This record gives sequence, structure tokens and C-alpha cells, in this order.
Amino acid sequence: MGKQKKSPEQKAYEKVQQKHETKRPLLRNCIVAFFVGGFICMIGQVVTYFYIFFFNFTEKTAGNPTVATMIFLSMLLTGFGVYDRLGQFAGAGSAVPVTGFGNAVISAAIEHRSEGFVLGVGSNMFKLAGSVILFGVFSAFVVALVKTILTGMGGG
Repeated sequence: MGKQKKSPEQKAYEKVQQKHETKRPLLRNCIVAFFVGGFICMIGQVVTYFYIFFFNFTEKTAGNPTVATMIFLSMLLTGFGVYDRLGQFAGAGSAVPVTGFGNAVISAAIEHRSEGFVLGVGSNMFKLAGSVILFGVFSAFVVALVKTILTGMGGG
């Protein structure tokens, strides 16, 4: 089906709507997201070096405890209401790093705590986490399958 033609009233309404619509500061939002996201990643790098220097991890093995620490910190900050204010300011800069995942999981749990620990917190906390984990496992399976097919066909 093609687009429906708009009536003169609809066109006039769109002009009025566009005139009164507030313009988003796109460039400013991108710059803020870039620097806040970079700052979060810098904190993650500091945590990585902390595990390397104080707990004798290697660069390869420090990744898992670093991710766990960053998720824990974001969940803690979400519980105190700090991460939500950061998200309002930074937008995607706070949502894209792994800390945004921790924030999303704990936010759902906090929002539904009045329904009880099992049906409220437990079930709603994994609404987002379940789909992310499922997508990650499925993606890893597809990549491994493609790699296996390509290396099997290459003879090596």
C-alpha cells in the first residue's frame, strides 16, 4: 500500500507542530555521551589495573572481575539514585557500557519490589537480562558455527 495523501488540515497541523517542537541539541548530546561513556570506560580500565597490580591477575584474566565490579558499582549507584541522574544527563553514554546493563537489571527489580521478592524482584529483574543473555548465547553459537564451517572447508 502506498502513502495516504494528507489533507490540507493535516499539513497545516504538521507545520504548527514543527514550529512548536523543541529542537534537541544533537551535537551537544553526542559530545556528552562520548565523554561520559569514555569516563566510565576509563574507570573500568582503572579497575582492571587495580586487579592486575593488587591481585596478580593478567590482562587476559582481569576482564571478568572488572566487568563484575563495574556492574556491581552501577547497581549500587542505581540503588542510591545516582546512576539514573547520570543517565538523564549522559543518555547513551551511560546506557551503552556494561554499566547500563547493570542499571537496567536493577531498575526493573527496584520498580517491582512491592510485588514481593520472587514474583516482583526475581521475575522482573530478568526480563531484560534474559533476552540479552539469550541473544549473546545464540550469537556465539552462530559465530562458532560459521567459523567451524569456514575452517572446515579451508582444510585447516
